[in-house]
Amino acid sequence: MNKIWLDRYPEGVAKEIDIDSTETLVDLIEGGCREFNSAVAFSNMDCELTYAEIEARSRDFAAYLQNDLGFSKGDRVAIMMPNLLQYPIALFGILRAGMVAVNVNPLYTARELEHQLSDSGARAIVIVENFAATLEEVVDKVPLEAVITTQIGDCLPTVKGAIVNLAVKYVKRMVPSFNLPGAVKFNDTLSKGAKQTFKPADVKPDDIAFLQYTGGTTGLAKGAVLLHKNMVANIAQAQTWLDPWTDKGKELIITPLPLYHVFALMANCLVFFQQGGKNVLITNPRDIPALVKEFEKHQPTAFTGVNTLFNALVNDDGFAKLDFSRLKITLGGGAAVQRAVAEKWKKVTGIPLIEAYGLTEASPGVCINPLDLDDYNGSIGLPLPSTEVSIRDDDGNEVGAGEPGELCVKGPQVMAGYWNKPEENEKTFFGEHLRTGDVANYDEEGFFYIVDRKKDMILVSGFNVYPNEIEDVVAQHPKVLEAACIGVDNEKTGEAVKVFVVKTDDSLTENELIEFCRKELTGYKVPKQVAFIDELPKSNVGKILRKDLRDQ
Repeated sequence: MNKIWLDRYPEGVAKEIDIDSTETLVDLIEGGCREFNSAVAFSNMDCELTYAEIEARSRDFAAYLQNDLGFSKGDRVAIMMPNLLQYPIALFGILRAGMVAVNVNPLYTARELEHQLSDSGARAIVIVENFAATLEEVVDKVPLEAVITTQIGDCLPTVKGAIVNLAVKYVKRMVPSFNLPGAVKFNDTLSKGAKQTFKPADVKPDDIAFLQYTGGTTGLAKGAVLLHKNMVANIAQAQTWLDPWTDKGKELIITPLPLYHVFALMANCLVFFQQGGKNVLITNPRDIPALVKEFEKHQPTAFTGVNTLFNALVNDDGFAKLDFSRLKITLGGGAAVQRAVAEKWKKVTGIPLIEAYGLTEASPGVCINPLDLDDYNGSIGLPLPSTEVSIRDDDGNEVGAGEPGELCVKGPQVMAGYWNKPEENEKTFFGEHLRTGDVANYDEEGFFYIVDRKKDMILVSGFNVYPNEIEDVVAQHPKVLEAACIGVDNEKTGEAVKVFVVKTDDSLTENELIEFCRKELTGYKVPKQVAFIDELPKSNVGKILRKDLRDQ
């Protein structure tokens, strides 16, 4: 393709990234703390931590991991929490100690949590007490050696009951009782670490920074191995794209998307930390009126979200009354942005909704639209600097403009592979090119367009749901013979899960099956519709034909 998209790059955006080949995330974190020392780095529930305070507290946590726990470089440490001030402290401490961060969705069921902790080999977990009862169910089945618990208000200097109760609404319950002998309080780890010596780890660009779990294109989640150099490269690519529009030390971004998700982790947490920006963390993203108040209070210069969130905001009466004069950048990702939502966002805010494209396996940024775009164009944009994107047929041959094929990516941000999954790695790459599984095409200017999503994948509010996993769970019900699931349109979440079931017992009801799924699956994975049928459509070799179910 000869990188035809470079001619369409906005003025001031470099065509290649220029990064120091020896840099790591540790260098970027510690450098940012020095450069923006007294500025506010993170804010949550009206409480703030400066870059200097983040440096000190993350250093204390790193010292605790090294000294009290005796952990060393390369050990995996899991983090299971919504957006709280504890998150960047724990994350940066893990990375500065040369260890590997394993982000865990706090709404996981016991089954899902057990798989991720066992597969990653995590030696410790930092977990909000609201979710500790889930951990209690599996703690004896996983290789954990240490459990560090925290409460929503732990890092707030002054805790107001009303504020904490508002945040607790996010998990829909107060802190349940749990029994985890030997668990240590997060604040105690900081106090102990402050009295100990932190030994800077000899972190190299080729060392692992994250095991970021994703379904890939199959059922059980796989850990994408993201190296320090992958993450540093993607930060540099994003910064290059942002540079003409941002002012270091003066940006403010609101973050309702969870930091355990790779989109917000990169776009909000890491990129804007390098910008010296102030990051307002939203613990309960479902409370739209409260989010609108945060908008009004902070007047952000940048905002990221998914289509369903943008849609909820533009349909809130209070949102349209806000002052958007400081808002410069609105970035949509995680799921396709709908034209109607993008147009309404522009009408309400005066700012175009810029769509980007990425995937966990690419740290995640791959393509982004020019920030000087006036209107929504339906594309996922242009490849980021130093990124090669091609459209290939089933044999790995490139196809021409306008022809559909699999979108493949080559660049410094592409993962090293899946954790302990050599057979998956062979299927995931065409040589050095990552196969995304997404069907796309491109036009004569080099703008890329998604034609269809990963085979059979269902996209619920920006989260990937994989039919194999749902079908495996449903099939465990004693009254189920066979099951297959597909995605169906849903006005609120974009798509929802619909499962087709062949019964072994006529007494099985839709409610009974859904309640069974709730015990085994995260909320967004639970089927919203159940259809009972006599027989599933199959190929001549017995493979279930999901495409035929979409016509029913």
